Amino acid sequence: MGAVHDSRNDRYRFPQGAVSCGNNVMLALQLDGALAYTARRIVLCTCFDGNAERHDGECTAENGMRLYRFNLKMPDRTGLLWYNFAIYTQDGVMYYGGSSGRGYLSEGEPASYRITVYDGSFSVPRRHTEGVMYQIFPDRFAKSGDEGGLRRLPYHENMGRRVYAHENWDEVPLYLPLDGEKYYSPCDFFGGDLEGIRNRLKYLSDMGVTMLYLNPVFESPSCHRYNVSDYMRIDPILGDENDLKNLVESAKHYGIELMFDGVFSHTGDDSVYFDRYGNYGKNGAYQSEDSPYRDWYDFEEFPDKYRSWWGFDTLPEVNELAPSYVEYVKRVIDKWHSLGVKHWRLDVADELPDEFIAMLRQKVKANSHDGVLIGEVWEEASNKHSMGCRRKYVDGFELDGVMDYVLRSLILDFLTCKISAGAFLDGALSQAEHYPEPFLYGKMNLLSSHDTIRAITVLGGAPGRDDLPREKQAEFRLDEDALQLAKRRFVLAVLMQAAMPGVPCVYYGDEVGMTGMADPFCRGTFPADGGDGELADKVRRIMRQRRADKSLNSGGYALNAYGEDVLAVVRMSGESSSVVVVNRSHAKKTVRIKKEDFTQGKYAARVTLCRRYTNLLSGKEYESGDAGMLLELEPLEGLLLIRKD
Repeated sequence: MGAVHDSRNDRYRFPQGAVSCGNNVMLALQLDGALAYTARRIVLCTCFDGNAERHDGECTAENGMRLYRFNLKMPDRTGLLWYNFAIYTQDGVMYYGGSSGRGYLSEGEPASYRITVYDGSFSVPRRHTEGVMYQIFPDRFAKSGDEGGLRRLPYHENMGRRVYAHENWDEVPLYLPLDGEKYYSPCDFFGGDLEGIRNRLKYLSDMGVTMLYLNPVFESPSCHRYNVSDYMRIDPILGDENDLKNLVESAKHYGIELMFDGVFSHTGDDSVYFDRYGNYGKNGAYQSEDSPYRDWYDFEEFPDKYRSWWGFDTLPEVNELAPSYVEYVKRVIDKWHSLGVKHWRLDVADELPDEFIAMLRQKVKANSHDGVLIGEVWEEASNKHSMGCRRKYVDGFELDGVMDYVLRSLILDFLTCKISAGAFLDGALSQAEHYPEPFLYGKMNLLSSHDTIRAITVLGGAPGRDDLPREKQAEFRLDEDALQLAKRRFVLAVLMQAAMPGVPCVYYGDEVGMTGMADPFCRGTFPADGGDGELADKVRRIMRQRRADKSLNSGGYALNAYGEDVLAVVRMSGESSSVVVVNRSHAKKTVRIKKEDFTQGKYAARVTLCRRYTNLLSGKEYESGDAGMLLELEPLEGLLLIRKD
């Protein structure tokens, strides 16, 4: 073996994971065999904010091995501390490095481990971390009465906007240009509205939902409303402020709060602020160089050449740090807070400056200490680089969490046999190592969103979003065998989603078997007939248990892989204990789970198994003893074992 450092083992790194500013960390490198005798000096090499340092440690000898320990004080400011080891021998220098877990010896400069250093005052509201989220695309979830919001379409029509009203709730969303138009425009509406959501709150409460994340609700000419026309007004199709008040108050009765979607990197061109078409009094930045919104936008040539989001001229980008824009956004946060909305999801957070996100957090927390700010970040968030720098999302003064697309990929790739159980474990533990614990527990665990292919479609073996043109995506359907396989896999996915640290979020309709390829097909309408009730019941039971069980919603966790196909997650909190086991294969599997199996991660040493468990999904009872707990799993079976005694 020669050398060992394992960042997921207390022997080699303590404490594990992210560390708050100024705390001490012990790092160790073990040498054995010939290397233990030929090594003359071991140096810990660190780098923080570009400043490289070298540290000597203390050596102890045991059983023919040498263990070199280094006690390191973390910097007094946030960031990433990188480290590896240099081993000086009589024959030259060797190095030891890695990214997470065990590393490797190298003759050249190796990869470096990293420690996330975060603000020690960082915390995330418990009500959020212990809850369940539900995401709604407002036009497509539920409508009030026969027409819903369609009866309010004339507001947009009277402004000269092209709108298309679907005659039937179960039609396919528009994906081709309307007659007489060259380009597709998301101007089609089914009529979902705020009152429709209010009418379905009991359904959501029965699922254990505590937070409703709504895609944009502000005035906009499109069904997705990411091209905002007025941040201060609810889109008339969805209702008005009284409808919002009623929704907030009714939701409060059920213990549910609302999260708004903040689209602050750009506005619509057809908006109060830009007013390209003169719909808002010709006081926008496009209409007048004296506009109060002029410094929000960058014009190369006034008025027709301006900076826009990804080159779409209908989405002019804003200067987020323009003082007048900052003050306006604060007023936006204040207004909706006054109406009962205190939580926000940030669209394209990687295109918002760190200073702007920090300002938003301060504002949200000043209004409500338990307000939550979640960012749309598709990649691993602790070392995300954009806008020319490493982003500070996890450092403790920006986001409470992110939409966890990384975990989504791990879950779906595991269940579709693209990666093994061991690879899932490696990815999940790597993420846990790099995220501060409040951030890890505050992130949004999703399986689908308005920007992805529906999870059930993925789990049925659908092609990727870039593999089919829109016309073919519109026609794509899983055959019956693939659909049934996908639904069985989906239950396993929900079990994994609920078992992992983070707040599970159900994308509307996934729980009843909704399918769909990429946008706009993932944004279909919630089935009028209620969809698959049997599937919904399983999701409901899992989510209700996740909300009620302290081990699942706030406990420590440990993972282990049993071969390629079986994954186990143990959660524990005081007297509460749960075990989730998933068999993705089409074959029956028998595994014996013992506490000694769990060796990686900061909670591994604390794993205990209770004497008796009950499977929430079947009612079957299991017992564990000194030899562990023997489990027989049917093909594509998942267990949610809850402590019985």
